[in-house]
Amino acid sequence: MDERPDDVLVEQARRGGVEAFSELARRHQKQIYRLIYGITRNHSDTDDLTQEVFLTAFKSIPGFRGTAGFYTWIYRIAVNRTLNFLRKRGPDKQGAEYHDNLLYRQQAAGGLSSPQLGSLRNELRGRIAEAVDSLPPRFKASFLLVADQGMSHADAARVLGCSENTISWRMHKARKLLQARLKPYLNEVGP
Repeated sequence: MDERPDDVLVEQARRGGVEAFSELARRHQKQIYRLIYGITRNHSDTDDLTQEVFLTAFKSIPGFRGTAGFYTWIYRIAVNRTLNFLRKRGPDKQGAEYHDNLLYRQQAAGGLSSPQLGSLRNELRGRIAEAVDSLPPRFKASFLLVADQGMSHADAARVLGCSENTISWRMHKARKLLQARLKPYLNEVGP
């Protein structure tokens, strides 16, 4: 495993170091894939977009100024590519895959106590996934960066090219939209 920090690898990649860029791509590929899949919900589109993101980054790395960290820069490329892809595709054709939803990857500790509880949890996961998928793209991107990727509002703002206040507002709005969409289901299951 390569122990060099990202900034050293970036500098080597900027000077044409293909191996240095390959190491950067290896380090960040899973996170970029998860981010893109969280937005598109389609593995095929995510595979294509992930390749495009790293190809774009490889071509653009000589111009990387280093004012932000490499991960912020590559995340911004990923979010912009993905949102542009969805915009071109149109709202009717957005992804419909609901496999390993990244927001629900953790299993309940200690296992399930009954088949009914397991069924309810699966249904809740599906409804939450549908609610997140129905968010407008900019809210969804902000929500996924903060809630799933664990970014601070400041880091998400750098990735999305907006202010920290904008991220805070989008997160507030996304939570309100999710709460409204999930309220009927949550009322069904009880308090």
